[in-house]
Amino acid sequence: MAQSKTKSPRARAGSADGAPPGAKLKLPDETICRELLGQMMLIRRFEEEAGRQYQRAKAGGFLHLAIGEEATIVGTTSVMRPDDYLIGTYRTHGHAIARGTDPKNVMAELFGRVDGTSGGRGGSMHIFDAERRFMGGYGIVGGNLPLAAGLALASDYRGTDEVTVCMFGDGASNTGNFGETMNLAALWSLPVVFLVENNLYGMGTALERHSAVPDLSHKAEGMGVPGVRVDGMDVLAVRDVVAEHISLARDDRKPTMIEAFTYRYRGHSAADPEVYREKEEVEEWQRKDPIETFARRLIDEDVLSQDEIQQLRDDAEKTVVDAVEFADNSPEPPLDSLYDDLYVLGDQVPGWYGVDERSPDSHAAEEERKATDRARQLAERGAEYAEDDLLREAEGDQPDARPEDVH
Repeated sequence: MAQSKTKSPRARAGSADGAPPGAKLKLPDETICRELLGQMMLIRRFEEEAGRQYQRAKAGGFLHLAIGEEATIVGTTSVMRPDDYLIGTYRTHGHAIARGTDPKNVMAELFGRVDGTSGGRGGSMHIFDAERRFMGGYGIVGGNLPLAAGLALASDYRGTDEVTVCMFGDGASNTGNFGETMNLAALWSLPVVFLVENNLYGMGTALERHSAVPDLSHKAEGMGVPGVRVDGMDVLAVRDVVAEHISLARDDRKPTMIEAFTYRYRGHSAADPEVYREKEEVEEWQRKDPIETFARRLIDEDVLSQDEIQQLRDDAEKTVVDAVEFADNSPEPPLDSLYDDLYVLGDQVPGWYGVDERSPDSHAAEEERKATDRARQLAERGAEYAEDDLLREAEGDQPDARPEDVH
């Protein structure tokens, strides 16, 4: 359904619509300030380049960029321990990078290459790095909520003190998973922090039009999960509030919610025409850019110089250029691996879990790597022929007769 452009009090930059404007927080030491700014700059530059590579058809599938939301991401991850869990949605390139995943592997995943974080099989919406306890992005809205509860429950079972941080969008607060997860988290006293990245729009629908309770910080209170609001465009404010709530989860086993007001400067996805919001609204939020605001403060308070900040930009640029080159040179997954890692196979249930019928020699899909040479040749020949057909049709030619069987 088409959505009219929305102008509302919640769409105003610099206001948490009722949240008190907190006093300016004291700057941390120079090293931390440099790391925070450098991380935000790297994520911004990575996202910009990811959008450019998508337009060049280097990255396939869908693409959701977090340009403008860097302070919420970096402020959160900067106070997490390495053994804490982070789980996000489908807008999580920056989350993985902030947790320490090499941007080269993130870019390779966008390109669908074997050196990607998911072996080139997940793409933009399914970044994953178990080593750094980034438990993935998920394409299903709200699909990560019960998984976060499961991670926290596992920590309880093991008797360990790591915390799970679950980041999700405002639209996910309307799903059935939301209520079920909040209830269980409170009932079982799970060590989890739920953080709503409220960018004011669920896809193209303004918050007031998709949520009967627009104050999302209170949306789970009836199920035993209290919440607070924070300016998601202020990296220090996010850092301060998230640190407090992680402590509540770790020390008191108390689940809580944080609503971070933030804004995405690009559309919901790369295919979003953005007909639902005014250009002036975007420009107003851009004047509160989290990176430029923090950089100006560091200069004004003599923490970093203009030259040092420019060096951080240059470092981010080089890292991203190297990531693109790495992704370009990474090979595509071989055809034989098409069905790898789809099933947990065992002898207890005999039978075919899937069937590959791309050739006369049908075989169990999970045995693709053991397929006969003839079946493999026919499959590869068919793929080549399909590509040739598409090219000829695009040029206005009729397809040739099909090639003879490969023997």
